[in-house]
Amino acid sequence: MTLMLLGLVIFLGAHAARIVAEPWRRRTIGRLGLPRWKALHSLVSLAGLALVVWGFAAARAQPLALWQPPLWTRHLAALIMLPSLVLCVAAYVPGNRLKARLHHPMLLGVELWAAAHLLANGRLHDAVLFGAFLLWALLDHRAALVRDRAAAIACAPGRWRPTALALAVGAAAWAALAFWGHRLLFGVAPLGV
Repeated sequence: MTLMLLGLVIFLGAHAARIVAEPWRRRTIGRLGLPRWKALHSLVSLAGLALVVWGFAAARAQPLALWQPPLWTRHLAALIMLPSLVLCVAAYVPGNRLKARLHHPMLLGVELWAAAHLLANGRLHDAVLFGAFLLWALLDHRAALVRDRAAAIACAPGRWRPTALALAVGAAAWAALAFWGHRLLFGVAPLGV
C-alpha cells in the first residue's frame, strides 16, 4: 500500500498544482516554457501512475476488507460508468454540447468513476485509491469552476454531431470495458460475464 500512497501523492499532487499552487505553477511555466512544463508534468504524472498501478496490484494480493458490498452495487457501478465514460470522452471532442454545458466533463467523469468504484468495492486499498481520486476531482472541479467564473469564460453552445460522437464513443468504450476489457485488465467482470 505504501507504493500506491506514494504514487497517489505524486500523481494527484501534480494534478493539484492548479488548486494549491497556481502562482508557483505560473512562475515555473514562465521559467521553463509551456512545452517543457507539459513534458515534465507528463513524466511526473506517469511515474506517479506507475507507482499507483504497482502499489494497487500489490495491495490486492493482501486485501483488508472494510465491508462487503451487496451484489447490486456492482451492477449500479457498471451503470454509473456509462455516463462517466461519455463525459470523459466529451472532454476531448471539440464543439460538443456536454462540454459546452458542463465546462469540465472530464472531472465529472472522474467523480462518477471514483464514486461508482467506492460503492462497489469494500477493501481498504479500494477506499484509499477511489476516495483519493474522488476528493481530488471534487476539489479540482470546484476550483476550475471558480477560475471560469473569475475569468468570465463562456463555452460556445456546442453542436449535435460532436455530441453524438462523444455519446457513441463513450458508449462503445463502456461496452468494451463492461463486457470484456475490465476483466482482461483488472480481473473483475463488472456484469459477471
